[in-house]
Amino acid sequence: MTTQTTIEHVQAVAFDLDGTLCDSIPDLAAAANAMRVHLGQAPLPQEVVAGYVGDGIAKLVHRVLTDNADGEADVSRWEEGFTFFVRYYREHLSDFTRPYPETEAGLGLLKSLGIPLIVVTNKNEVFAVELLQQLGLADYFSLILGGDSLPEKKPSPLPLLHAAEVLNIDPENMMMVGDSKNDILAAKAAGCLSVAVTFGYGDMQELVQSPETKPDWLIGSLPEIYENLRPQKTQNTD
Repeated sequence: MTTQTTIEHVQAVAFDLDGTLCDSIPDLAAAANAMRVHLGQAPLPQEVVAGYVGDGIAKLVHRVLTDNADGEADVSRWEEGFTFFVRYYREHLSDFTRPYPETEAGLGLLKSLGIPLIVVTNKNEVFAVELLQQLGLADYFSLILGGDSLPEKKPSPLPLLHAAEVLNIDPENMMMVGDSKNDILAAKAAGCLSVAVTFGYGDMQELVQSPETKPDWLIGSLPEIYENLRPQKTQNTD
């Protein structure tokens, strides 16, 4: 748990998308396996594909084609696979993807405090925007940054620093909420408060063991953020 002083000064909240706001693995795995079948390969178990998610679609295609987290597919094969994946995934963005149970409640509570909300994801921006629109969540956010929106993506601090600049706030007054190592590293590098969810794709039990990837705060649902911001917000406006 973070200190009350830190919580009190939060002026904006940034969220990861996949594994934080919504469970998108079913559709990502379906696209990945459709790509593999298209290229004459056998499908992979959904849980295997889930382990390859988090660093953007370009990297995901390499990993899925080679069935290796560090794999690099042949250039021509990757290009064919990437083209197929992008086309298929865009047509099936939200067939099975759903927000986590308390996502919309948590976002609504935070919006009621007048705190700007943003999305910082490694998913391509066009997919992130379209998916949030299809899930009915896009209107909660003042800014949506994808993995291709800027020259660098998480774990680089650049997206968070850019967001803070756009919002005209100090990065230390922004909270980054995510489920992965990339989210925590980006938050720490940017000087933001790092908040990790326990229900996403990342192995939090492992990440909390290292000072480099230990978040400042662990939460089990998004409304917990509101519950810890609300007293200070009320006090400040009395």
